[in-house]
Amino acid sequence: MSSRAKQISGFDGYTHMLTRSMDLLVIVVAALLAYVARFSTFEMAERYVWAVILGVLLASAVLPSFRIYQSWRGKLRAELMVRLIMAYMVIGAGLSVIAFFSGKSLEFSRLWVFGWMALGAILSILLRAVAYPLLNRLRMRGKNRRSVLMIGDAHSCATACEHLARVPSAGFDVERILLVGDDPQNELRERSFQYYSRGVPIIHEEEEVWICLPLSEGNTVREIQSDLSLSTSNVRYMPNMHDFRLINHSVSNVADLYLLDLSCTPMTGWSRFLKAAEDRTIAAIILLLISPVLIIVALGVKLSSPGPVFYRQERVGWNGQPFQMLKFRSMPVDVEKDGVQWGGAKDKKVTPFGAFIRRTSLDELPQFINVLKGDMSIVGPRPERTIFVDQFKHEIPGYMQKHMVKAGITGWAQINGWRGDTDLTKRVECDLWYIENWSVWLDIKIIFMTIFKGFINKNAY
Repeated sequence: MSSRAKQISGFDGYTHMLTRSMDLLVIVVAALLAYVARFSTFEMAERYVWAVILGVLLASAVLPSFRIYQSWRGKLRAELMVRLIMAYMVIGAGLSVIAFFSGKSLEFSRLWVFGWMALGAILSILLRAVAYPLLNRLRMRGKNRRSVLMIGDAHSCATACEHLARVPSAGFDVERILLVGDDPQNELRERSFQYYSRGVPIIHEEEEVWICLPLSEGNTVREIQSDLSLSTSNVRYMPNMHDFRLINHSVSNVADLYLLDLSCTPMTGWSRFLKAAEDRTIAAIILLLISPVLIIVALGVKLSSPGPVFYRQERVGWNGQPFQMLKFRSMPVDVEKDGVQWGGAKDKKVTPFGAFIRRTSLDELPQFINVLKGDMSIVGPRPERTIFVDQFKHEIPGYMQKHMVKAGITGWAQINGWRGDTDLTKRVECDLWYIENWSVWLDIKIIFMTIFKGFINKNAY
């Protein structure tokens, strides 16, 4: 590795480590400032000291789960600020839950906890508001910038150059391009280039090399890598992946084997625990709040037509496993005695009361019981019947990939109007986008949008 590359790598590593350390320091400082504001003294009681230690431990686990430490070169800072605010809300909620179940909640000031989290979020945002302009200034002065030598086909190189030109704050400068055996036509007309020939290419000391070729050119990539084997520069491979449907893609190291993750569930490790805690906590609270509504709707179903209050239907959930999904019954008990068919919901026979609870989505409320049981999530792709899954998985690209997370009561497709008898392909595209971009913040956003626009919908029957 060249001396400049080492400096850049070291700079990024120290920046990343410093940011994490500063966030934990912010937790402590915010707690102390909130304590002074609340009690007018710097001498913190012992129980509050232990609360601060617990807050630091929670923050060290929660903050990374919101992906705030990923590379933010060239990305919107507003998204990062929102993630920070949501992370501190989760930390505060976690502390409150722990205090409640340990029987210590009455021993702590709620105003202090609120002030602590609010100050923490503000200080973390201010820290970045100061740091990012400084980093950008350093890059504008040539610090922490990376010179790139691209080797590849014209289309892949032109695509990479176009993306880097859109986000100059990314800190990469394409200095040279070596084309691999094709005619660039007009794709690189504004850039100088040379053709790549076998042999050891001349690489400048400060450059790193990007090999930009599709996966189908694997043999060529190996040849170029062999030619670069004597170089000490960073070498990166940018495969053209536009023909792949990528979900939660990354690079994994398993038993010293490097795996290119093309389609993986985000529900692993801490993320899986966080999602489960979010679902169970919110579902329990909602069930308590809507219990009078559940009783009223149950009475309405029972009095409006003979039969059970609940309608149980087998649906397909996480990892393609079936479960019994609950609904308030909106149809006569024998309406499906001649078989079922997908779609045509507005033409199906429903009771008058059933039509009302369908239009208002009140028939879906028992699914919070499914969430509490662990069968479903509050937010996720809507589940489908087993018989239709067996059909759609052969007809709609990527259909089974939506089962990489738990099915949900509401989802990204539903708040965007794709429900009822709407286009299944569009709904699946929304579901896969949700899986690729999942975060606790996105779940909360979808929940709030459901409250304001998801219950009553023209496509709900």
